[in-house]
Amino acid sequence: MADRASRAAGRMSSPLTLAQELLMTEIVLETVEDVAPREALLDLCLGAERFSKSSERLREGRLPAQGLAFAARGPDGRLVGTVRLWNVAAGPGKSALLLGPLAVHPWFQAHGLGASLMRAALDAARAKGHGAVILVGDAAYYERFGFSAYKTGALWMPGPHARDRLLAVELEAGALDGAHGLISPTGARATQPSLAELLAVEMRKSA
Repeated sequence: MADRASRAAGRMSSPLTLAQELLMTEIVLETVEDVAPREALLDLCLGAERFSKSSERLREGRLPAQGLAFAARGPDGRLVGTVRLWNVAAGPGKSALLLGPLAVHPWFQAHGLGASLMRAALDAARAKGHGAVILVGDAAYYERFGFSAYKTGALWMPGPHARDRLLAVELEAGALDGAHGLISPTGARATQPSLAELLAVEMRKSA
């Protein structure tokens, strides 16, 4: 009897499996407390070269679109995934969102968390009445969410980019019909970095 109780207690106290941790992961709106761990996660997954990408020119000095910055938290509350969307113009007279960067902690990759973040972001964007989402990424991955280069052939980024990686999905049919020209930022300007953002910068410097 005692042996059975001991074995049961051992099972109850055993570490969670990755599958269990994924089931307990929640996707929520990002808060200021997420800024420093989010920047650390992006550094881990994407490295410092992320700041040199053309898509960063559409994000720097801007705030994410209202209510469209998401954090995935593991069962211990730590941030393990992130995705944000940004207001842009897809050429003259065409409003859209830019998605990215999308990142998932290496321990949680290849188990569907990135897809869950994508679906949460797209569902929220659609619910808020946005018509289209643009990103720069691997078509083989993003086509499952409806992204393609079909409507981006006459658009260009503010810097070097691979044409076949400039993708878009319409959340409203025809939202990108006739879209052409330079993709430019239209989001609210960030007046000054928050304390959490300053701490994130210092953490990168000391890493």
